[in-house]
Amino acid sequence: MSEMDLNWSDLQLFLYVAKEGGLSAAAKSSQRSPATLGRRMHALEKTLGKELFFRHDRGYELLAAGEKLLKELTALESQITTITGVCSQDNRPLVKISAGTWTTLFLIQNINQFSATLDKTLIRFISTEKILNISHREVVIGIRNIRPTDESLVCRKLKRVEFAPYSTKNSPEIWIKVLSDTPSGRWLDRFVGYNSICEVSEPRNSLDLALQNKGIALLPTFIGDAQRQLHRIGNIIDELGHDQWLVTHHEDRYLPEVKTLISTLGEALR
Repeated sequence: MSEMDLNWSDLQLFLYVAKEGGLSAAAKSSQRSPATLGRRMHALEKTLGKELFFRHDRGYELLAAGEKLLKELTALESQITTITGVCSQDNRPLVKISAGTWTTLFLIQNINQFSATLDKTLIRFISTEKILNISHREVVIGIRNIRPTDESLVCRKLKRVEFAPYSTKNSPEIWIKVLSDTPSGRWLDRFVGYNSICEVSEPRNSLDLALQNKGIALLPTFIGDAQRQLHRIGNIIDELGHDQWLVTHHEDRYLPEVKTLISTLGEALR
């Protein structure tokens, strides 16, 4: 076995299972589902090339190899905690939520809807146009514009997203171009080309410039309609409309903090 073969996060999960003596109890303290813990312990045993537990109806009982590993890891537990990113000063479970620029902005602007959740759960908003891997736990919840096909993922359909042009009453009638590899960015590239007042690399900055009376921004209607200074200056662009999906792993959806956030996010994004 080499260090590259070993999933270090599995060692942290091993400590939970070893100390609790079973998957159900360890699931509560580790904020992982019993199925996930069982699968990770099997993977750890396979990597180490030895059995760590005797599995029976009453739980997981440590074998000699498991006792030895527990003793070794207990001495290094503080370092393992640091490596795996678990903060000893904050025992709230961490839920990472990935979404595009505009959805993340909307959620942050409506953060008061999450006030009760924030007391019990640490939320990390990840604003990205990339699709992060939920199966590999890069994030716990993803807001996507494509329905997932991975059988390990479950999803809920949200409100359809539409795009339209917005500007202030006194801004020049010239576009703000966004240089991003997104459907709206590609649309601007085709229909606006170089005929723009300026270019930005981040979609969020097109809104900032529009609010400064600098030009026309292509915005999702749930963002543009919420800006008192802006008004629509054209029709909804049909080809940019798309459905939106709230996605998580089927093993995580019953965790209390994930279940609560799915409900809160669903309500907010409706």
